Parts: sequence; structure tokens; C-alpha cells
Amino acid sequence: MRSLLRSLLVGPLAARLRRFVAVGVFTAGVQMGTLWLFVEGAGVNYIVGALVAIEITIVLSYVLNNAWTFRAMRNSGPVEYVVGLCKTNLVRGTAIPIQLAVLYVLVEWQSVPYLAANAVAIVLSGIYRYVLDARWTWG
Repeated sequence: MRSLLRSLLVGPLAARLRRFVAVGVFTAGVQMGTLWLFVEGAGVNYIVGALVAIEITIVLSYVLNNAWTFRAMRNSGPVEYVVGLCKTNLVRGTAIPIQLAVLYVLVEWQSVPYLAANAVAIVLSGIYRYVLDARWTWG
């Protein structure tokens, strides 16, 4: 257990994890801003707005993670790039129900404001997404 925790702080896994988190923080900001625009600017239901905002950031996350986080094993050829995008969309698409469920439960059952609830949902589903992306999309 100690070696696992140490590998998260130093070494190649740590660097990749820091990059993944940096991309995640940036794209979470994009997702939060997009969600706010849909809900407050366009009057869209927060669940529908979250769904569209998530899909937008799935593509953005793939582009950034492929270029930076997983650059040593990046998907570089046209076919490989599209296959990787499909894989990450599948991985992250399976995280959408997790994120939307957490968002819904926090907003509807706990009266948490939708943006704060979305931030919690992003973090919880982010752990799941990292494990699957690291092992399958770029594994």
C-alpha cells in the first residue's frame, strides 16, 4: 500500500496523474461554465444542460489528454486517433449516468445548488474515468 501511495507522489504515474488532474480541472471549469450558460442563459433544465456540457468536455478532454497527459502513448494516426476518441467517449459515456445521478440526488434530495452538486459529481466520476482511460483508452 505504501508503494502505491508513493507512486502517486513520485515517478511516471505521478506525473501522468498530475497532468490528468490539470486537464480535468480545466475541462471541469469549461463544463461548469457551459452548464451555467445553458441553465441561466438559455433556460435549459440543469440535467439536460449537464448532459450536453459533459459531452462537450469529453471531446475536449480527449484532445488535451492525448496531446499532453498520455503523450508517450498518444493516439497519433488518423484511425488510431478516432478509435481513441471513440474509446474515451465510451469510457466517459459510461460515467455520465454516475455524474448525472450524483447531480440529481444532491440537487433534488439535498437541496445543493446545481453548480456545487455538479462539482462534486465531476470529482466522483473523475476517479472512475481516470482508471478506465488509463487502462483502456491509452493502455
